[in-house]
Amino acid sequence: IWVGATAYPLKFNYKKFAEIADEVGAYLAADIAHVAGLIVGGAHPSPVPYVHIVTTTTHKTLRGPRGAMIMVTNKGLKKDPELGDKVNKAVFPGLQGGPHDNTTAGIALALFEAAQPSFKKYAAQIVKNSGVLAKTLMDGGLKLVGGGSENHLLLVNLTNVLGAGSGVFAQKALDLVGLTLNKNTVPDETSSPFYPSGVRLGPPASTSRGMKEKEMKFIGSVILEVIDLLKSYRLPEKKEERKAYITKFEKEIRANKKMKEIHLRVKKLALRFPIP
Repeated sequence: IWVGATAYPLKFNYKKFAEIADEVGAYLAADIAHVAGLIVGGAHPSPVPYVHIVTTTTHKTLRGPRGAMIMVTNKGLKKDPELGDKVNKAVFPGLQGGPHDNTTAGIALALFEAAQPSFKKYAAQIVKNSGVLAKTLMDGGLKLVGGGSENHLLLVNLTNVLGAGSGVFAQKALDLVGLTLNKNTVPDETSSPFYPSGVRLGPPASTSRGMKEKEMKFIGSVILEVIDLLKSYRLPEKKEERKAYITKFEKEIRANKKMKEIHLRVKKLALRFPIP
């Protein structure tokens, strides 16, 4: 049984999953790729006491290079003392060869950073920033999946303001003003994965640059401003009309004077918080 997600804004109840897995004698594996940094920093529950295997990437909230780790817990070794060896052999030589030693060194440095007291402050600030950003967006009329955020991630359903399949408009427009996020499917999606109705975003990168609650309110207000400029656009129902419509949209929104003014404000903020 696997527990983990790529667009989940709430905390995982690992204990409940463990009860289910133990009842049926199943192995329980937790993929913590998105929340690993929060777990290390004490800002999110840890799955380690409850699961047999933990997998994670080493970028995202852990703030390391692109890479990954597979870990076997004490509970996993009690279930099968050879589980660690089985995982090692499955990875090498079973699936992987030619390790990138530079990446391994980068992961080691990231884990060293994660062991410092400052990392706990970083993890806690991410959760604070995420909560403030979520409240700003909800106060502005946007619908957030899960009713907010308990971790580093926000998932916004834009169906009620921009219609089905509108994630592409928000992604492209916000990119033009200097805010990076991605279009994303939402629960009860009425469109397709190619043209989803939501966007996924979060503050880990901006938090690393030193931004706090005040900046989250600014970023949230900018998102609301941009979304308001998009309310006249709707994704065509006919698939053959969509490419031309989106091209036309990009041309119009790029020429929009208000968008250019917003971009200057975002740039001014970014210059105050250089990338460390």
